[in-house]
Amino acid sequence: MTTIGVYEAKTHLPRILAEVERGATVTITRHGRPVARLVPVSNAGSQSVEELVQEMREARAGRTLGGGGVRDLIEEGRR
Repeated sequence: MTTIGVYEAKTHLPRILAEVERGATVTITRHGRPVARLVPVSNAGSQSVEELVQEMREARAGRTLGGGGVRDLIEEGRR
């Protein structure tokens, strides 16, 4: 597994995506802390494309994140 910083990821995204396409896993860090992981689609999990699309639709509608939604999380962060 490769670890790179956000700036390098932004600067070299096409090269990094080519590596991921070949099967590599890349962890992106911000100030040394992991914030994202790029994995090949075949290794992304056992969900079907339809399940992923449905999950994305629910997230956009705010019906995920423990039932509260994004707005509730924003308000909670303001307290």
